[in-house]
Amino acid sequence: MRHTSSLCCVVLFLIVPFKVLAEVDAATGLVNAPGFEFVKSQCTICHSGSLIVSQRLEEKDWIRMIRWMQEEQGLWSLGDLEEPILRYLTKHYGVSVNLNRRRKPLNKNIFSTE
Repeated sequence: MRHTSSLCCVVLFLIVPFKVLAEVDAATGLVNAPGFEFVKSQCTICHSGSLIVSQRLEEKDWIRMIRWMQEEQGLWSLGDLEEPILRYLTKHYGVSVNLNRRRKPLNKNIFSTE
């Protein structure tokens, strides 16, 4: 019985990382989730997915970024695709998303001797 439990743990340990890796598109580095295809087809024509991944914006700031690209960089109207693109960007690359996976900084007074 113990041997079977160990084997199950090893199998789960191997499967979970592959599932996590499968959620990220290898070509763009973007999370493969609803809205991904729209972002891939509309955004990665001009720049890499890593530029999107590096941003952490609220929805209003994503809108501002899109408007700037339309006014200054020649981005076309996204039409009906704008809403699903904004949902995707806000959900996966918003300010509350932590892809860093690091712990929060230590309290600055932790080493205080007072």
